[in-house]
Amino acid sequence: MSRPNGLHHLAISTGDIRRQIAFFSDVLGMELVALYWMHGVKGAWHGFLRLNDRSSIAFVQTPQMASIAPQFGVSHAGNAGAPSAPGTMQHLALNVDDDAQLIAMRDRIRSRGVNVIGPIDHGFCKSIYFAGPEHLTLEISTSRAAIDPDAWIDPEVVALAGISAEELARFRAPAPTTGQGGTVPQPPIDPAQPHMRYPDAAYRKLIEMPDDVMTATRSETTPPVQR
Repeated sequence: MSRPNGLHHLAISTGDIRRQIAFFSDVLGMELVALYWMHGVKGAWHGFLRLNDRSSIAFVQTPQMASIAPQFGVSHAGNAGAPSAPGTMQHLALNVDDDAQLIAMRDRIRSRGVNVIGPIDHGFCKSIYFAGPEHLTLEISTSRAAIDPDAWIDPEVVALAGISAEELARFRAPAPTTGQGGTVPQPPIDPAQPHMRYPDAAYRKLIEMPDDVMTATRSETTPPVQR
């Protein structure tokens, strides 16, 4: 069945990529594996810190970002229970395999002078909470087993969210698909659907571009350091 099976990368905007790399490397022990000019974005840097061979936390820095002021309750939540605008990252939770590693990470973080609270046991996971540079709200969690939906999908919240019984059944068991060999055409632009934000003419040009032309003209596969 075709569906996402893990996090490839989560990209976070930054006005100080060096500071973020230093924090995630020293405080959290994550290895820097890529730092280069972001493909197709003039003046932007892209950095990747390894979670595993197929999963990373990424940072993007453009010349404009340092001058954009964070706004708590809008761009940033400030803690894992506070609000932020729809579509923004409310908090980032990273995984470790067991309780011992969770406590070891708390020790590591505190040894770097960073305050941490927890662990707090949420039933399906235990978590510690702390802040990162530029007001990131961070969490590290561990789960003993996969989440049991029969125990953790609350009928009261389902009803309050306006989810019908038919929708809930569909959400719990999405229709499988194996793809159609890349033959599904680009649909017309529908204002009711979500869209990336580009100047209108540029966006329409991108959407109308044949897939093979997009791949041929926009791909950049050569690493910045040749060996």
